[in-house]
Amino acid sequence: MARYLAKRLAFMVPLIIGITIITFVVIHLAPGSPTGLATDMNPKAGKEARERLMKYYGLDKPLHVQYLLWLKRVVTLDFGNSFMPDGKPVIEKIKERLPITIQINVLSMLVILSVAIPLGVLSAVKKDSLFDRSTTVFVFIGFATPTFWLALLCMILFGVKLGWLPISGINSLDYDKLTLAGKIVDRAKHLLLPVLIGAFGGLAGLSRYMRSNMLEVIRQDYIVTARAKGLPEKDVVFKHAMRNALLPVITILGLSVPELIGGSVIFETIFAIPGMGRLFFQSVLSRDYPVVMGILFIGAILTLLGNLLADIGYALADPRIREGVE
Repeated sequence: MARYLAKRLAFMVPLIIGITIITFVVIHLAPGSPTGLATDMNPKAGKEARERLMKYYGLDKPLHVQYLLWLKRVVTLDFGNSFMPDGKPVIEKIKERLPITIQINVLSMLVILSVAIPLGVLSAVKKDSLFDRSTTVFVFIGFATPTFWLALLCMILFGVKLGWLPISGINSLDYDKLTLAGKIVDRAKHLLLPVLIGAFGGLAGLSRYMRSNMLEVIRQDYIVTARAKGLPEKDVVFKHAMRNALLPVITILGLSVPELIGGSVIFETIFAIPGMGRLFFQSVLSRDYPVVMGILFIGAILTLLGNLLADIGYALADPRIREGVE
């Protein structure tokens, strides 16, 4: 197992380099430039001002030179400074936003796992029953409902009409004056809608995957044998069938790790949450190359780590895979 992990980690290095080369070229080919925001709308900014800004940001060098300089800094976890007026280091901006995004997405993932897996298992066991058909309708609604539209409806209902929940930000204005219990309640109220909205789409998809996998597994001969031996149905379903049905789900969970950033763009923008998704969206609009590359680099790392975690989960869930790896 240790040798397998070492090979996978070593193979990640050229993959990361290839991903960063492609993303670096693509974002520089996009229309517009970081200097455009400062000069295009300023009639006093002439050609010399644009050239000074290009030189200041290092954009006057050839593209391959820019990439090598960026890669040299990244080795020391230095993503450079933002092109925005504050000029803050990119790593500081990411440190400020990343915990919020992780908190929201981890809570959403816990909601998805705690609901989708039992829902998929029960739907498979009670195939074609009223429960199965009802959950199928619910899942189709979840697939068809746009996340931004559902978020706006929930904001209107629970925030504007009923006034039960806040509709923007992550803390109230008087958050620092609250007691510890008050801070927990206030944070929970602000996170409730984003977490549930973020979990809604994933809940629908994962429950269907779990149902289809369970339907395939419970038809296998070893499940028939387990029932023939007189094992309780509960043990047959949850100890034998569900464990094998979880293998494809583990892959989906591993691939969902990079969505901690990408999937947050919509609801963080709608709910005005200062997370990584919103930072990425604003950085793309302002052509803030260092921040965009820093976030995409982290996304690439998360993607590869997600694949690695999925393989480890496979080995832990299936002894046959574990023996083959060792």
